[in-house]
Amino acid sequence: MDWQTIGNIIHWALIALALSPIILGIGWGIVEHDILPRLIPRAEIIRLADEIAARHPDDPEGAAITEEHAAWFRSRAVEQGKWRRVRKELRRRYV
Repeated sequence: MDWQTIGNIIHWALIALALSPIILGIGWGIVEHDILPRLIPRAEIIRLADEIAARHPDDPEGAAITEEHAAWFRSRAVEQGKWRRVRKELRRRYV
């Protein structure tokens, strides 16, 4: 192995090391905002939609938006995704 090859390996290793926090951050954001909320069972989403429709018969979707915003304010991405799914279920029912 010559010095140029070793220099190239070190160069690319440093680039990978510098980019790893960015890649890990984007990956975790995708997992937390898209994948984990989809793992919540549909039965729980339907149950929450039924509960919120019973508690707020005049505007159940507005109540779900309020819960989604509250989860966003508390920085709870999975909970925000859960309420987004509840809101979509309510929209599917009533629109």
